[in-house]
Amino acid sequence: MYKISIDDIEKEKNKTYHIDFDDDIPELKAHVTAGINLVSLGDFIEAAGDVRGKIKLECDLCLKEFDYKLDFFVKEMYAKTTLFDEPKQETELKNGQFVTDLNGENEIDVYDLLYQSVILQLPNKKVCGINCNEGKFAQDSGLTVQDERMAIFKTIKIENK
Repeated sequence: MYKISIDDIEKEKNKTYHIDFDDDIPELKAHVTAGINLVSLGDFIEAAGDVRGKIKLECDLCLKEFDYKLDFFVKEMYAKTTLFDEPKQETELKNGQFVTDLNGENEIDVYDLLYQSVILQLPNKKVCGINCNEGKFAQDSGLTVQDERMAIFKTIKIENK
C-alpha cells in the first residue's frame, strides 16, 4: 500500500508523486502522519516531507511509558540504478550526503522510510519530563531503589566465607 513504483513517479506531472501517510507503525508503538513528495531527478529520486506524530517510549530514569511528540522534516535520496557492483544499503557521496541504493528494485517503500526516520529522530536519553523523579521511592531502611521491580534484591543476604 505504501510502496510506490518508480514508473508511477515518472508518469506524474513534473515527475512528482505525492503520498499522504496517516497510519500506525506498530513495531514502534507510533502513530505517524506525513506528506511525502517523491520527485524523479534523473538517476535519483528524492523523498521529502513533513512528519508528525506520537510514539510511546519508556523513560530511561523511571521506566514509565510516556508519549513523545514527533515533528521533523525527512529528506532521503534514492539511486534508481545500482551505484556499485556489490550491493550496499547506503552510500555517502559527499560529506553528509547519503544515497540509498535501490539495488534494482522498482519501488520505494514509504513505510520503511518513515520507520527508519522515526528511529533516527529518537533522543539518546528518553526522559518522561523535566520533573521526572527517577522512580525513587522511600524505603524504611533508607535504601533508594530506582525500579520497584529491583526491590527484591534488597532482601538478598550475602554471606562472607
